[in-house]
Amino acid sequence: MATALSWLEFIFQNRLIVAAFFAFFYVAAVICAVREIMYSRTSQGSIAWLICLALVPFPAVILYAIFGWKLFDDYAAVQSHSGRASRIARAHDLALIDDAANEDWKVLAAVSQMPFIAGNSTELLIDGKATFASIFDGISRAERVVYAQFYIIRDDRLGQEFAERLIERATAGVDVYLLYDDVGCFRTPKAYFKRLTDAGVRVSSFNERHKMLRLFGPARLNYRNHRKLVLIDGTEAWIGGHNVGVEYLGEDTRFGPWRDTHVHLIGAAAVSCALMFREDWEWATGERLNHPITEAPKRAGDETVLIMPSGPADRIEECSIAFSEVISRARKRLWLVSPYFVPDTDMQTALYAAALRGVDVRVLIPEQPDHLIVWMASISHAGHMLSHGIAVYRYPAGFLHEKVILVDDEIAGVGTVNFDNRSFAINFEVTMWFTGEKMIADVAQMLETDFDVATPFTAENRKMVAPWRRFISETARLFSPIL
Repeated sequence: MATALSWLEFIFQNRLIVAAFFAFFYVAAVICAVREIMYSRTSQGSIAWLICLALVPFPAVILYAIFGWKLFDDYAAVQSHSGRASRIARAHDLALIDDAANEDWKVLAAVSQMPFIAGNSTELLIDGKATFASIFDGISRAERVVYAQFYIIRDDRLGQEFAERLIERATAGVDVYLLYDDVGCFRTPKAYFKRLTDAGVRVSSFNERHKMLRLFGPARLNYRNHRKLVLIDGTEAWIGGHNVGVEYLGEDTRFGPWRDTHVHLIGAAAVSCALMFREDWEWATGERLNHPITEAPKRAGDETVLIMPSGPADRIEECSIAFSEVISRARKRLWLVSPYFVPDTDMQTALYAAALRGVDVRVLIPEQPDHLIVWMASISHAGHMLSHGIAVYRYPAGFLHEKVILVDDEIAGVGTVNFDNRSFAINFEVTMWFTGEKMIADVAQMLETDFDVATPFTAENRKMVAPWRRFISETARLFSPIL
């Protein structure tokens, strides 16, 4: 302790060291400010950063390096040579493209750089037990390759079973790849992943190759790979809201039942999932994966699906544009479910406009929080929805974690995207869009059940909230751009 104090006293008494310290941070602040101006997407966030960098360069420079500096130019380069540009042409060659859906939902296909693919079989998997029973069965049937990625992987009973399934396939000669997020798996022991690696599973964190993005573990806290995907043999995929942990089975005493949704896909659209994983893997490791399909994909059903990866490396704001387009097309109903409902101004305006058109706009959010500040901001936004004629419901039977949108009888979306700025602009996410009658009917029936057990959040409920709690919620809403 005495030694540390002696060093501090020496540093502060040495004017040259102090001057160099401040000079460094002022120069770094100028560099950060220039970059923020050149690559800004929202003026509100940029102005906040510029003020902080000007007034308090230390510690604003450090915070900007962690939360604000976006370095994904190399990811965009990966996308450019990954095969996206030829995806639509290949789908045409294989006679799998749904021309009607691509014409009707031209904006979604354009921003995704992926086509709507016909001839798939899809199944809604409601809650954790059905989801992981299906995933584990699929992994056991893999013959050539398994791609798996999750935001969170716990070293608990479910995580151990997941590891055993992957190890069994790797031991059988199947190529098995696992990608995890540094932030989501921050508390997962390194021994968990080493056991997989020792058994022949190829394992990587999302920031594995980018050490400058990490400081004592994950430092780029703001940019996370939030995707959840399991893909086998390029023909079957599972995407949705579940991570790997016993709480997703409803076994956590804090949350109780866990309401979530996944989708099991069989068919040619699974190839788009493979493309997404390969882009993530190449950015994370520098290694290009190539597991070619040995024969033309066969029709597995009658469903049309578009796989839409989105994230901070997008050339344009893909997720925001897609959701704005879908919401603007609503004429009869717009049902939206999100555990984190923190819409930006554009999304708020789109919802308000839908309500003014006479659309049945419903929003379902959790009744209990898992992230308190985000939940408080959600309650604040819900109150503003009420004043614009939008019906808001809270789900009381456990924690609500599904991410679903339904518009009329025209389109449904299920995936990993929360209705907040983080999912729209900061995280790497994926959404599955469906235009087939059966899938839309299944989603509608599922949401009707959810709304039936939900509790309406009314203006009277809002008035009953203590003034100090309303003040805290409104304060939390101010942080919406980074929640």
